Amino acid sequence: MTNRWVYTPLNEEQKAQKDNLVKDLGISPILCELLVQRGVRNFDEAKRFFRPQLEDLHDPFLMNDMQTAVDRLNAAMGRKEKILVYGDYDVDGITAVALVYKFIRQFYSNVDFYIPDRYTEGYGVSYKGIDYAAEHNFKLVIALDCGIKAVEKVAYALEKGVEFIICDHHTPDEKLPQAVAVLDSKRLDSTYPDPNLSGCGVGFKLMHAFSISNGIGFDKLKPFLDLLAVSIASDIVPINGENRILAFYGLKQLNASPSLGLKSIIDVCGLTDKEITVSDIVFKIGPRLNASGRIQNAREAVELLITNDLTFAKEKSNCINQYNQTRKDLDKDITKEAYEELERMENLGDCKSIVVYNENWHKGVIGIVASRLTEVYYKPTIVLTHSNGLATGSGRSVQGFDIYKAIDSCKDLLENFGGHMYAVGLSMKEENVPEFQKRFEEYVAENILPEQTMPQIEIDAFINFDEITPKFFRLLKQFNPFGPENMKPVFVTKRVFDYGTSRVVGKDQEHLKLELIDSQSECIMNGIAFGRSEFNDYIKALNPVDICYTIEENTFNGSTNVQLMVKDIKNN
Repeated sequence: MTNRWVYTPLNEEQKAQKDNLVKDLGISPILCELLVQRGVRNFDEAKRFFRPQLEDLHDPFLMNDMQTAVDRLNAAMGRKEKILVYGDYDVDGITAVALVYKFIRQFYSNVDFYIPDRYTEGYGVSYKGIDYAAEHNFKLVIALDCGIKAVEKVAYALEKGVEFIICDHHTPDEKLPQAVAVLDSKRLDSTYPDPNLSGCGVGFKLMHAFSISNGIGFDKLKPFLDLLAVSIASDIVPINGENRILAFYGLKQLNASPSLGLKSIIDVCGLTDKEITVSDIVFKIGPRLNASGRIQNAREAVELLITNDLTFAKEKSNCINQYNQTRKDLDKDITKEAYEELERMENLGDCKSIVVYNENWHKGVIGIVASRLTEVYYKPTIVLTHSNGLATGSGRSVQGFDIYKAIDSCKDLLENFGGHMYAVGLSMKEENVPEFQKRFEEYVAENILPEQTMPQIEIDAFINFDEITPKFFRLLKQFNPFGPENMKPVFVTKRVFDYGTSRVVGKDQEHLKLELIDSQSECIMNGIAFGRSEFNDYIKALNPVDICYTIEENTFNGSTNVQLMVKDIKNN
């Protein structure tokens, strides 16, 4: 599938900001352009960007209901009530539960945690979970990464004598649950400056506020930032504002002194003695923690993250690593079946969306399958399976298209739904699937823009090879941590040629190992282009090409060099 390269030049105001940054910082104009693109407008903002400070975190009491939440938590402890920390079964929920439970446990012993079963209870607050709380005399439940739409369930809990503090970051409905406190910076009446916290981030803010109210120093919270970094990276929240500060220091903690559970996961990932990055969390650490809830029960992952027992940590991390292998096998098989089913659809090329349903597919991996189908077909995609008498599934979207609004337009057909712009979960009666398929397609067809139907690569800047100096790369690395709203910069260099040693590599000769010369500066750079072997003959014939790429460090045989990670190639 052809990629559209999109470059948005700076406007006049931004150009002036860039010029001022060049003058004030004394660094490359290209780097200053990248800063302006990321909302950095002056010297002070650049200083905060390159040197994040924990002191710049917002006062947690700016969040609606925070004082009420802290008062209720303090009262529960004063009355020696049983407290239940309740969270979703994905990485964000798992890390949130581990963080809040471990932190409270330092000061109060009458606390436990609960993770709903993906298969018997489904997403979020469940009636079974509430019944468990009531039967075991828990008076207060702290719900993390879920609960914002649990209006009926929280009302049911109140009838049972169970009160809730909700810590969520998902989009609420107009009516909020009757919880003691609803902490969610996406509330319509939110007074909090940053709407982009992860679920674990909201739990962290509650613990920060609790600490302030009880005279507990921030140093007691810092060791928990490794869990928060894993949450921020895995839940794909914007890494700007508070999340940039929290991720920055969380990665420091993860690399310098991770908790025993995370250290054991790092070891089974093969990341021992390597610098952990956001990418390592997204592609290695996060999927293993997620696999626990996909294949067995996510409670095991929480048990790993809170343990102080080295033997237990090693055993549990090996077990979770095996779950991840099982998850990979299921993912591969179901994705293959989904491809085959779609290939049988005569009108797929005319459809603007994909909805596939197979009652035999494993519920634990359908979100991953939806992601794979979206990547291949580049259409908003819903994948459904049978669970607890309903058609239940996950959806993923394409760049710029709000899939949450799309399923909200069909909410009269749904039993439950939730999520955000690019990822949703939903369930419906099986007989509603055909009508949902029809109406979802109608909404997408009417609302998707032509440019959203083709995969695009957003270009940050056009540069020549001679601009990639050691100083340039050293400063570029300080743009870390990368993630949404601060993605790894993508550059374009035009009219480059093979310098003579470019060749195909890989088991199936599918990749290109490149040595290229820039026709403008006559500088030479090495690079790798995965899955682009079809360009080999064209490049070897000394034809000019344009390349877009990120700039990486490559370590091989003990030697570290800068290389280009080529994302796309176009004939010049």
